[in-house]
Amino acid sequence: MKKKLTALFLIVSMVISMAACGSGGSDGENSTEISSELTFDHSMELKYAREFSVDYYQDGFALLTIAKDGRYLVVPEGKTAPEDLKDDIVVLQKPLDHIYLAASAVMDMFLKMDALDTIRFSALKQNSWYIGEIRQVMEQGDILYAGSYSAPDYEKILAEQCSLAIENTMIYHTPEVKEQLTKFGIPVLVDYSSYESEPLGRTEWVRLYGLLTDREEAADAAFEEQVKAFEEISEAEPSGKTVAFFYITSNGEVNVRSSSDYLPTMIEMAGGSYVFDHVGDEDSATSTVSLPMEEFYVGAKDADYVVYNSTIDGELSSIDDLLAKSSLLSNLKAVQEGNVYCTTKNLYQSSMELGTIISDLHKMMAGDDSSLTYLYRLE
Repeated sequence: MKKKLTALFLIVSMVISMAACGSGGSDGENSTEISSELTFDHSMELKYAREFSVDYYQDGFALLTIAKDGRYLVVPEGKTAPEDLKDDIVVLQKPLDHIYLAASAVMDMFLKMDALDTIRFSALKQNSWYIGEIRQVMEQGDILYAGSYSAPDYEKILAEQCSLAIENTMIYHTPEVKEQLTKFGIPVLVDYSSYESEPLGRTEWVRLYGLLTDREEAADAAFEEQVKAFEEISEAEPSGKTVAFFYITSNGEVNVRSSSDYLPTMIEMAGGSYVFDHVGDEDSATSTVSLPMEEFYVGAKDADYVVYNSTIDGELSSIDDLLAKSSLLSNLKAVQEGNVYCTTKNLYQSSMELGTIISDLHKMMAGDDSSLTYLYRLE
């Protein structure tokens, strides 16, 4: 009996030990034990987002973890970061109110939670913004153009005491820029919201930016508003319609969304089916795939609707504009039946309007063109 109890004790000890190792241990990347001076309190309960997490500590500290990017400690105004903080953690000292925003899709999140006053610099010029409110604040001089993400105006950014640079993943094509900003003492946070497979996961990133700007209640309200809009749309019956979403690159290839991307999910939520349902690697962070025109044609030739993504090379004004890119497209079923649509240029800048975009897709497949916001039919 004693031997059995001893064996049972050893098994239980091994299970506990394995569980501890599975959680990362005290030195693991996902561990909440990042400093002897900080006491973990709780974690943010995320509903849809999978590319970031937030751990709260006593006295107002918070740890942000962004997939494939890193960890950031948000330090409250008037407090200092612990001296024994883990080396890989970047310190974000509040107030964060002179932000250089290069991730254009994030601007709408700041707008919806009334936090534009924390943005001082934009990586897009005034005429490159399609959101009226952003054009207005830039015209007033409240937000300044400070160079593109690949060639920022370091002198201007430093003169205005920039507190944070928010980049999208394009920054990895110019790593020297990130290195230079860091060298100047400007922390760089890379936004991965566009890599969320769930549309509401992308929208939920507004809660991360609410934390950074002390607009958490406003951010939660903006997120819940979109959740409500999604719930209303999700009740729609499947239409049985198929949709191809694409644009044609300068070298003649066709760029389509990976089947694991959030946009195909939006098509499904609108009651349709995405024709390229097995494109891309689910384990890859890449949200788009380039196909030869012939391969695209094979996949899209029987699609009920085709939607051209204008956000890269501009809006189309007619079906002839589309066929000018490739005459092969004239044989598509959707082209022959006149079911060709184009997105407006502000589609991706309007990251907090995904519910409206899904509604547009649903109306498109229902044959209702009377009140579309982000889509329009090509004649």
